[in-house]
Amino acid sequence: MSEAATETRKGLLKTRFISHGTLGSTDLERTRKFYEEFLGLEVVRTSPVSLFVRLGGNHVYAVVLSKKYGPMHRLNHNGLDVETDADVDEAHRVCTEQAAQWGITGITKPRVTHGTYSFHFVDVDGNDWEILSNPAGGYTWIFDKGDQEGKGHMDKAFREQRTDAK
Repeated sequence: MSEAATETRKGLLKTRFISHGTLGSTDLERTRKFYEEFLGLEVVRTSPVSLFVRLGGNHVYAVVLSKKYGPMHRLNHNGLDVETDADVDEAHRVCTEQAAQWGITGITKPRVTHGTYSFHFVDVDGNDWEILSNPAGGYTWIFDKGDQEGKGHMDKAFREQRTDAK
């Protein structure tokens, strides 16, 4: 177990794992269709005003109907990992091509940042998404590296330190 994981267990609260986050939706049926058909997420209806979504693990998002939901700030984005940089480029192509059909806006160009290759877009509900190439396990490799100094994960050379770097 890494030192960071050990430190987490020493917290005053005896928490086990991050189980969920919350996203907003102004139209649950439209949002469900987007999440299932475009993003490929698993979706269950939890109430007349909410959904749960997940992909590949135990962390879920509650999606809550809110007519007053505003746009998500880019720093509060949601990451969806793909396997390779080529997969990022293909996802970017699909997002750009399908933007009008799905109400996608704010599509950025793919670029290397914080140890990965990625781009962002905003869905019709104002939720910000990042599509990124990451090793298996996502960003867990950074915990094995421990605390960073200097520019840390913002250093352009940081990507070369990944466990899958060639």
